[in-house]
Parts: sequence; structure tokens; C-alpha cells
Amino acid sequence: MVTGATAVVAAIAGDPFPPSPDLRVNTSGAGNDAGLGRLLRRLQPHRRTIRLASFCSVLNKLLDLAPPVLIGLAVDVIARQQTSWLSQLGYTTVPSQLTLLAIVSFLVWSAESLFEYLYGLLWRNLAQTVQHELRIETYDHLQSLEMAFFEGSSSGQLMTVLNDDINQLERFLDHGANEILQLITTVVAVGSMMLALSPTIAGVSFLPIPVILWGSLRFQRSLAPRYADVRERAGDNASRLSNNLGGMLTIKSYAAEDWEVRRLTDQSERYRLSNGRAIRRSAAFVPLIRFAILFAFLAILVIGGLQAWKGSLAIGTYSFLVFITQRLLWPLTTLGRTLDDYQRAMASARRVLDLLDTPIAIPSGDRPLPLEQVRGELHFEGVGFAYAGRSPLLSQFNLEVPAGHTIGIVGATGSGKSTIVKLLLRLYEIQAGRILLDGLPISSLRLQDLRRCIGLVSQDVFLFHGSVAENIAYGSFESPRLAIERAAHLAEASAFIQALPNGFDTVVGERGQRLSGGQRQRIALARAILKNPPVLILDEATAAVDNETEAAIQRSLDQITAGRTTLVIAHRLSTVRHAHRIIVMEQGRIVETGSHDELLRRAGAYAELWRVQAGLRPGEPLRL
Repeated sequence: MVTGATAVVAAIAGDPFPPSPDLRVNTSGAGNDAGLGRLLRRLQPHRRTIRLASFCSVLNKLLDLAPPVLIGLAVDVIARQQTSWLSQLGYTTVPSQLTLLAIVSFLVWSAESLFEYLYGLLWRNLAQTVQHELRIETYDHLQSLEMAFFEGSSSGQLMTVLNDDINQLERFLDHGANEILQLITTVVAVGSMMLALSPTIAGVSFLPIPVILWGSLRFQRSLAPRYADVRERAGDNASRLSNNLGGMLTIKSYAAEDWEVRRLTDQSERYRLSNGRAIRRSAAFVPLIRFAILFAFLAILVIGGLQAWKGSLAIGTYSFLVFITQRLLWPLTTLGRTLDDYQRAMASARRVLDLLDTPIAIPSGDRPLPLEQVRGELHFEGVGFAYAGRSPLLSQFNLEVPAGHTIGIVGATGSGKSTIVKLLLRLYEIQAGRILLDGLPISSLRLQDLRRCIGLVSQDVFLFHGSVAENIAYGSFESPRLAIERAAHLAEASAFIQALPNGFDTVVGERGQRLSGGQRQRIALARAILKNPPVLILDEATAAVDNETEAAIQRSLDQITAGRTTLVIAHRLSTVRHAHRIIVMEQGRIVETGSHDELLRRAGAYAELWRVQAGLRPGEPLRL
């Protein structure tokens, strides 16, 4: 029976990438092979490097086994002199034989060092390359997943997969594969030589090997679930730390530092205990294997010594067998560490590959959408949508937005306003109906093209750690400095930017924490202006700003919405007052539509919202 670790070598020695079906991930031994098979398929582009590195590893080990042979020959020269084995090659004197042995030893050591350098270079470069490619591929795939995936996943767990788990794979490829190859080379080469020289001693030497392999298999199976649990606990720790660092303002303002330290202590303790259970099992393996090796070595020492004493075994051969037995059995003690690394790597591989195998729920269409040809006409036709595990939010939803018009969307929280935006951007997939852009179903369009023609300014502004200019130019990366400054001017952000220590080159900090909410909002608006999209969406863009900032943003909107299709979602009705048309939503339905003045005259839901925000008493007349 071949363990998961030795299957690495079996794959490398033959065809490392045989076609095999996808297997379900679990924590049994079969699950390890499933993880290994999936990993080997990912390594297919590096087949040539793997074979070359494997050749260097095997050759290095064969040369490493030469010293016991040379020692045996040297003893044979001293013991038998002119009748030694080397004398058969024409070297009849002891000095000539020893000189030959010295030259061969020099060449062997030099070649061994060369191949050690080569396999180290090849395996390490392979590990670094695979680490890089896996991280980039996994992150790229992650970006292709729908927003529902991120809402149901922990950012800390994802960070652990992208960093720790991929690093764990790199560490195994760095040295683990080489150790397995050299171990098998040792067993095969030494075993063959011992059988040829003394079948009796070879038989005694092989006695502990079945015990070691059986123990290794049991060891591997028992470690698999332990290391799977360790990786989960590591992800939990990362998630807790990520959440706490992001919520530091809340922690401090509620004086919850001690509470959070206790929670992190409990979680870190669970990780420590989980790791401890795996460590106790792995630490017990090597001492047990050492005892199995010791008994075999003692038996060879005595049996071989008696044979040499009786003259049935040459002294040089006996010396060789004693030394080579150590080379055969002692490396088996590293099997525990190698399997330990293997189990850690397979636990990490399953998490990385599971993430890579997560299906993309919102595939891109294949129809190109040239930006300069987009007019911005939108149609929602019979759209139905429900968030996972919830009742339907939109049902037979219809909305028509003429190109170049500004549409205000108002309503209570949870009425479906922001959901419309998410569906238009295809952050979620509709379950019924269709959405058209200039008469084309958005599901047929290339996702990148669709999103390039839509500019979004949301309430929750995200700024990246970098300069003000870099954040304004995000998504329009090649924009010249003059265009960046003009966009800031249109967003009425120039004044406060120039007052910053380094102006446009001021670093805003992580998530823009060095700026106020209103300043972040105006930078986000400048970003959308620089993008110059045919369709502009403002999703509660003024909800968290003061009156001065709202007035500044409103002045900017009067300029940038001209001739551009604009959807303005707002709680503050003053933001949508001058829209061409306002729609009022309740529970996923449009209950009113019209201009500001028309809706006030109807004295319906919009008029009531206006009355509340204007601070009017019941019965007090509305002012149009």
C-alpha cells in the first residue's frame, strides 16, 4: 500500500499528471490522495523542472551513498593488500590503491556537492514559482466570485488561505519532495547492494521496514484530521485579528479592550491546544522508529561480526555493511518529519484548491461593449430577485431610465434601492426577468466592459492606502495629473486637498482613515468623474456628510450629471429634488413616480417623507 507522501514520488517517477476524477475533500487518507492528485494537476506546467530536480536529487543520494563503499574498499586494501578487490583493476600496490581511492573520493564529493546545489536550486525555485502562481491564480479567482460569497465568508479565513496555506505548500515543495525521493533512493539502492553481498544480513536489515511503513501509514491517517483542525483554528485567529484591527475605533470608544483580549486569548488558546494535539502525535513517531532501527542495527552488528570472525564474510564487506546499514535505516527516522510536513501541506492544499474550485456563479458574457458607443438607456423588465435564504425582495420589477436622465430613488431602508444597483453591476444575478443596457441584456455583455461604463459612488467609501492622487485615479490608472486635478476641482475637493500636508501626494492611510467622511466622499466622487462613465450611480453618497459637503456635492452633480444617465439613491430628499423623475420604493415595489413637485401635490408617500425631513407639523401645508 502506497501512502500519500510516497505517491508524490510515484507520480514524479512516472507520469506525474495522470487524468483522474475530482474527489471530495475529507480528512481521511483517501482525502489526502485527493488533495495530492489535485495539486499534481496544478503542477503540470512545471513537469520538466520536476523531472530535472528529481534526477538531481536521486543522483545526489546515490553519490552520498558512495562513502561507505569507499570505506569498505579502504579496509579491504589494508586487510588484503595485493589481493584486494582494487588489485583486479591493475593497481597492485597499497599506495596506488589508496591514491585511486583518494581521487575517486574527491570526484564523488565534488559531484555530490554539485548535484546538491542543483537540486536545492531547482526545488526552491519551483517552490517559489508555484507559490507565486497559486497565490495570483487564487486571488484572481477570488475576484471573479459573486458578492454573496464574500458576505458568507470570513476575510480572515481568506487571508489565511492566500498567505499561510500557500506558504505551507511552498515549504513542503522546498524540501519535502526531495526528502521523499532521497529516502526511496536510499532504500532501493542500499537494499540492492546488501542483497547482493549478504542476503542474510539484508533480511535482518529489512525487518523493521514493514513496521516503520505500517507506523507511518497509521501516523499519517491520524494526523490528517488534526492538521485540518489546526488550519481552521489558524483561520479563526486571522479572522478575529482582522475584524478587531478594522473595528479599533469601536473597541476603544466602548472601552472593550479587555473584553477583546479575553476573546482573542480564548481563540488563540484553542489554536494552541489544536496544534498541541497534532504535535504530541507527531513527536511520538521518531522515538518509536528509532527503537525499531536500533534492534535491527544491533542484530546486523552481531550477526555480521560473527560471520566476519568465522571468515565467511570479508572484513571490508562487513565494514561496508555496518556503515551502509546506518545509511539504510537511519534516514527512516526523518520519515516522521517528512510526513508531518506532508500532512500540513495537504491540509493547506485542500483549502487552497477548494477555493480555486469554487464555481463562478456570475459568468461573464462574451459580447464586447465599446465605451464610446454607450448611451446609457436602462430597462428593468420583470426582474425578480431574492437574497439567499430570504423571501423575494423584487418581483416583476419594471423600471425604464432614458439615456441622459437623472432618476432619484427613495424609500425606507430595506425597500430594495441599493439592490437595484447591485443587480445592474451584476454583483448578484437576477432570478427572473432581464436588465437591458441600450437594448442589450447585461448578461450577454463582458463583465469588464459593463462595469467600466458604470461609475459608482457609495455611502461606504473605500480608499486604498496610498496618495490622494492614486485614489482619485483608481480604475483610470493612466490618467495624467492634470485630469486628476480637474476631476478633484469638479468634485469641489481641490480646496481641502491643497490644504493637506503634501497636497495630492498626501497618503490617506488605510481605508482613508486620515481624512474625514466628507473628504473621503468627495475623493470618491472625483474618482467617478475621472472615470467619465456613461452611467453614474450615487448610492447614499450624501447620507453621512454634513450640510456643507452635501451642498458641495450637489453643486458638483449639477455639472457632471448633465447629459449622463444618473441614478441617485438617497434618504435625503434634497439630494434628488432636481432629478428628472423620482421613484418611491416600498418592499421591492415602485409605489410612486414623478417629479418632486408632482409627488408633493399627490400628498402620498413621498410627500410624507418630505414633511418629516422638513420638520413640518401634521396638517402644516407643504411648500413646493
